Amino acid sequence: MVNTSDRDIGKNWERIKQRLRAELGEEVYSSWFGRVEPEGLSDGLLQLSVPTKFLQKWLESHYATRVLSTCKSELSEVTSLEFLLRGPNSMANTASNLAGVSADTAAPSTPAPVSPGCQTRPDLPVDGNNMRKATARHPGRQKNSGSPLNPGQTFETFVVSASNRLACAAARQIAETITTCQPKYNPLFFHADVGRGKTHLMQAIAWELKQKARDTKVIYMTAERFMIDFADALTNKDALAFKENLRSADILLIDDIQFLKGENNQKEFDHTINALIDSGRQVVVASALSPAKLKCLDPRMRSRMAGGLVTEIGAFDRELRLRILQQRVELEAGECPGFVVPDDVLNFLTDKLTQSGRELEGAITRLRAAYQLTAQPVTMQVAMEIVSAIIGGSEPRRVRIDDILRTISQQYAVSRGDLLSARRTRSIVRPRQIGMYLSKQLTSRSLPEIGRRFGGRDHTTVIHAIRKIEELMNEDPNLRDEIETLKNDLHS
Repeated sequence: MVNTSDRDIGKNWERIKQRLRAELGEEVYSSWFGRVEPEGLSDGLLQLSVPTKFLQKWLESHYATRVLSTCKSELSEVTSLEFLLRGPNSMANTASNLAGVSADTAAPSTPAPVSPGCQTRPDLPVDGNNMRKATARHPGRQKNSGSPLNPGQTFETFVVSASNRLACAAARQIAETITTCQPKYNPLFFHADVGRGKTHLMQAIAWELKQKARDTKVIYMTAERFMIDFADALTNKDALAFKENLRSADILLIDDIQFLKGENNQKEFDHTINALIDSGRQVVVASALSPAKLKCLDPRMRSRMAGGLVTEIGAFDRELRLRILQQRVELEAGECPGFVVPDDVLNFLTDKLTQSGRELEGAITRLRAAYQLTAQPVTMQVAMEIVSAIIGGSEPRRVRIDDILRTISQQYAVSRGDLLSARRTRSIVRPRQIGMYLSKQLTSRSLPEIGRRFGGRDHTTVIHAIRKIEELMNEDPNLRDEIETLKNDLHS
């Protein structure tokens, strides 16, 4: 017997979500609870559904007790909790929920409300009936076009931190509002160095829409795939079908645009993007370079790309690298019982692998392979061998205090003499403190030796500088990114 109506569950679930967000913080809540939905309450058992098996296992092992306690405080009938893998007929996947309304508070035929500031798109589905009409408008809608998607690259597996929070928030908003609103950020442009999560966010948008808004035409493709498909279309005298297919997309996601080559390809890309944006369709682009540096695009298209929301994904700080490793271990352990990575090994990998997320994921994949093939526990020796292989068979370049002084001087436009002097103006003190902090982090020099190399200062001055920079890094994510970039430059 159901003790509480679906409508009441929905109302209470909103309060539960607000409490979880307040207690756990926005980053944790967004990473793990954004797609949790109530399924029902029967005989004290509250069932919550999630879209992926990984998320189900993660919540069961990390947050079940916390969620149960919070649910009990809002729903007195609750005595136990269960996380279910969401199926196509679940409450969370009804048409009203796709349109942004909780499935237990709106009838399927009720038009969905739009977010404040959104302009309703009459050509996009807002309920089940309109979705069926949308399919008729795009007869090729069910066709699998574009590049393949990685099932592991969803919002649930994307680890959020200060360096990527804006990019992730923009991606989520597009995925949540595309069926009901005119695009607010069009195009959305991600740029970052290799391995920082651009492709992950692009594919997360695609997966979210393919699951929650299945009648939305989503095309994800790399620039290479765009060029290959266009060349095939020209060869087969089928260019018109190629154009129509892309320009009928509700959202087009183009990855690695810096690789777009050839005058014909560039012109066709320009025409496609202009047609989509002008017709109110969403465009998302990812690149290793910012729009201003994309020489593969003509000046007008570079300007159009810059006119949307351009967001850079910054360097990974230590905390983010560690969280990525921990998440990857959890994922691998779910598929490989007994696979455990000790904390000292995780810390070692965190400190040594600083270039990209792909390095971190690759290290855990290799550790799992070693464990499966040898049936031996993961050890520091195995980790050291893996790191050696990943970074090219040798330890990273040895960093000297002279290297740090030179880099700090160039970065902050402060002379070496000023860094070593007794001057205490803020424009000199802060770079000097950063230099001392990096010297402690990246060299084997003692505190007295660092003080001596920075103008004959006492070791207590060095301690104060290190603590000051650590305190500022905790408060200022931009400074964290800045220092991570300096570390990468010094190791390269």
